[in-house]
Parts: sequence; structure tokens; C-alpha cells
Amino acid sequence: MTTLHSAPRRRRAVAAAGAVSAGLLVLSACDKPTPMATITVGTSSVSEEATCGGEGETLDNKTITQCLKDKDIKSITVDPDETVRFGVDPDIADKRWTILMNGQPLTEDFDKTYTTIPGSVFFNAQYGAQGNSTLVTIKAGDGEKQSPEATGLWSFKLKKDD
Repeated sequence: MTTLHSAPRRRRAVAAAGAVSAGLLVLSACDKPTPMATITVGTSSVSEEATCGGEGETLDNKTITQCLKDKDIKSITVDPDETVRFGVDPDIADKRWTILMNGQPLTEDFDKTYTTIPGSVFFNAQYGAQGNSTLVTIKAGDGEKQSPEATGLWSFKLKKDD
């Protein structure tokens, strides 16, 4: 008889656990993180959610300008002889993306999730570098090739390894 009484209890416990799980799932959907971008140099890497945007809405020029002035961004040390690897989530690649250096386009736009650039580029005055650090921003577009529209920015500071 004990078996008959414990079956309903188990069902209630499973139902309660399911309800709690469903509730947590609904709550987690409210704070959906933006896609991630990652920069890797040697064995070090740094990842970041969008500094601005990242949810698919087009950013206006004022927002972009303000975002590029943000000082609270992650940094990574770069040996100019190393290769800098850029990786983005497929959501970013689907919208096409480009790399900005100090706010100016450094590359054509990509639809791949990965690209590499020699570290020396980021400290070369020919490419607009000034001093021993460079602001690098990954700019997601609107899905059109070479579109000026931006839907998200992921910024990083590259610091020269002396």
C-alpha cells in the first residue's frame, strides 16, 4: 500500500519541479544576452557582449559616436609579432561585420565567424594607430554587403606588449 501512496507524491514532486524549471526558463528569456565577440592573441583571449546594440535594431550615428567613446571596455595585450584572431557568434556573421580601428573601417565586411590580422597592424601609424593602445570595434551590419548601417558594436582595447 505504501507504493500506491508514494506514486501521487512523486507525480506532484515531478510536476512541481517541472513548473519551477519552466518558470526559470521564462525568466531567463527576459534577459537574453547579446551575441559574443572574442579576440584571441596567442593563448590569451577576451570575450564581450555588445558594447552597444546587438539586438538587431539599427543604431543611429549619435549612439555609435557615444559608444565609440566608452571607456569601460575589456583589453588584451598584443605582441606586434603575433596574429590577432577575431571570432564572432553566427548571429553577428549573419548580419555581416567589419573591424573598425579607432572608429575607422580597417577591413571589408565579412559573413564568416572568424578572421585574423597581424598584430603589427594595430600599432602602425599607416593604419591610423597612435601610441601604445588602439580601440578596435567589431561592427555588425544589417546583412547587406558594405552597408553603412550598424546593429551592434563590440569594442576592445589592444595594448602593445613592449
